[in-house]
Amino acid sequence: MCFALAVVPASVYAQTQPGALPPIGVADKFRIHALRVVMPDKWLGWAAYSGLQQLRNDPREWGQGASGYGRRFASNAGYTSVRNVLGFGLDSTLREDPRYYKSKRTGVKHRTADALRQIFICHTDSGGETFAVWRFGSAYGAGFIQNTWMPKSASTVSDAFINGSLSIAADAGANLFYEFWPDIKKRLRRK
Repeated sequence: MCFALAVVPASVYAQTQPGALPPIGVADKFRIHALRVVMPDKWLGWAAYSGLQQLRNDPREWGQGASGYGRRFASNAGYTSVRNVLGFGLDSTLREDPRYYKSKRTGVKHRTADALRQIFICHTDSGGETFAVWRFGSAYGAGFIQNTWMPKSASTVSDAFINGSLSIAADAGANLFYEFWPDIKKRLRRK
């Protein structure tokens, strides 16, 4: 996370309020989605989730050991890569802004609601708001594409919807992190 923030200007990652910075272009949207694939926190997430899948032997056809773990890790990395390619295509075409905007309200309850709202609603390049087609289209689209390399036991329509929903839930967690981490970091520095 810190690596990404050091490499990417704030104007292409997250900002305080819409309109505070100029709209981003296609190149910046590409950079955002590319970073969502190569950031170290993603690799750690894939490693942890692949470890859980390994413990559950899911999917069982991939077995145990390094080979099974490697397939799970590659599948999770592939899902994220496909999702971000789709996300870039959708937000660029539909002129949606993939950045997270910090809440201007105070209080944990209101800020949490604003962070979760941004799962469903995103800003447009012109400053308005719309349903976040890029987020849902990329999450569920990647779930169905992932089915093409998964074994039959894990490549049903239900599996695609579950994987897309888990991805959107992870986005909700990321939004909460973006909203509250600056406050937590300030408190930690005071101690």
